[in-house]
Amino acid sequence: MAGHSKWANIQHRKGRQDAKRGKVFTKLIKEVTVAAKLGGGDVGSNPRLRLAIEKAKAESMPKDNIENAIKRGTGQLEGVVYEECRYEGYGIGGAAVMVDCLTDNKQRTVADVRHAFSKYGGNMGTDGCVAFQFKHCGQLLFAPGTSEDALIEAALEAGAEDVAPNEDGSIEVITAPYEFSNVQEALEKAGFKAEFGEVTMKALNETVLDGDDAERMQKLLDALDSLDDVQEVYTSAALET
Repeated sequence: MAGHSKWANIQHRKGRQDAKRGKVFTKLIKEVTVAAKLGGGDVGSNPRLRLAIEKAKAESMPKDNIENAIKRGTGQLEGVVYEECRYEGYGIGGAAVMVDCLTDNKQRTVADVRHAFSKYGGNMGTDGCVAFQFKHCGQLLFAPGTSEDALIEAALEAGAEDVAPNEDGSIEVITAPYEFSNVQEALEKAGFKAEFGEVTMKALNETVLDGDDAERMQKLLDALDSLDDVQEVYTSAALET
């Protein structure tokens, strides 16, 4: 068993994401552009682009926006050239933090990220200092009360890597990063609809924080996530709210 409060944590994080819809389109357009730049504009041979487009469609992004982002990535349209960069560090209680960015100015981005870490009680570390504590994977979370045996059978048949029941009754299904959409679709056809799903960097071990420590950690995560160049923030912190 894993994840003593996984359900509450995911619901809390999803609620905060839903409240930040203003930045979502900007982040998704950047991801589509970079995915097309790195792997080409054909979704059939570019799994990263396929996933980026699926995420964009899930947020009801207009088709023209997606197509223009692809064209900017492949050079058919002029646009800003973005670079990928990742910064790592530690938050409250030593919780691991990874920050993925897409930027047209690395000097500005690293300064902004370092400032956020230091202002809110964290410490920016060196490359690789916490990356080993995370696994790149797809994650689907099913509500407490879901039939565990039936879900395990369906998930393994769909090609999932692992199924992990949590102490709170929720169940996680873990997939390879670019098999996420295929597994999710197969499970929905089998009658299992996830309450939450994403391709993420999943912490291998959690650092449980509560009270003031949880509040301070949330402020740090929010500060990082609010930066214009930041695409994703991953952490090993499990916040007790």
